[in-house]
Amino acid sequence: MALAWARRGIDHVDDGLIVLLAARRQLVRAVGLLKPRAGLPLRDPARERYVRVRARWLALRFGVPVATARRLVDLAIADACRQQGVESGQTHHGLDADQGYAMRLAPMMRGMSLLSSVLPRTGARLLGRLPPPSRLAPWLRVVPVRWQHALLETAMAHVLRGPLRDGSLDFMVGRRLGIEVSDLGLRWVLALHGDRLHVVDDAPEACVRGNAADLLLLAGRMEDADTLFFQRALVLTGDTELGLTARNLLERLPWETVPLGLRIALNRGARLARLARDAHRDRQGETLRSR
Repeated sequence: MALAWARRGIDHVDDGLIVLLAARRQLVRAVGLLKPRAGLPLRDPARERYVRVRARWLALRFGVPVATARRLVDLAIADACRQQGVESGQTHHGLDADQGYAMRLAPMMRGMSLLSSVLPRTGARLLGRLPPPSRLAPWLRVVPVRWQHALLETAMAHVLRGPLRDGSLDFMVGRRLGIEVSDLGLRWVLALHGDRLHVVDDAPEACVRGNAADLLLLAGRMEDADTLFFQRALVLTGDTELGLTARNLLERLPWETVPLGLRIALNRGARLARLARDAHRDRQGETLRSR
């Protein structure tokens, strides 16, 4: 059983690599269209040095052999060269073969990347000064409830499009599942009406409770549910069977069925949330030590 579980985890990671490669190729395609309009050359030595230095820094940070990371980056750059119609032999001489200019189309994602890699110390200090989610709770109460519900229902319709279509969510018929974001003071109760999940005002039969960062890590597939529940980062109350059925559905949800833009947003948001939480904890620790 342990071997099967480990292999299933490897399969999920492999799936993630292919999904990320597909996302990268889409961004590279955008770069190929935007470069001529911006008057940018195909070759940019400074940009390629940045890509390689960034890969090396991340490899050292996460314990990945630098040679392995370098080969992986080389493969990605060579693939981008083929997309942009440039000889792959030029990749080692400074071709801008990734999403550099396309990142301007998504400044939020670029900012997250810079904070997490190029400026690790400065980014950590900045993130550590951000207010914790609990301080944002009063501001969220100003947002009309109907807007919150509409946004959540729309997001669920996209994420759960497959299960809604094939009947995997039929176990929710006549049932009510709650989601509570404890540090933001948010709580929703979901029920299946027709072919959509809706937010209702009834009391939940089961409820999943956690803070914003942990729930985002779960949604972004950066943490698995078993780990979060084992660490008590997520807590299930009420009808355990209903809660576990919903959790198992999310575990089996094919990640590739979620729209690519939403997958990228969830992944980037989860990374930023974890970095901000860690930076805030480090800052609190430094404050206590200074006393």
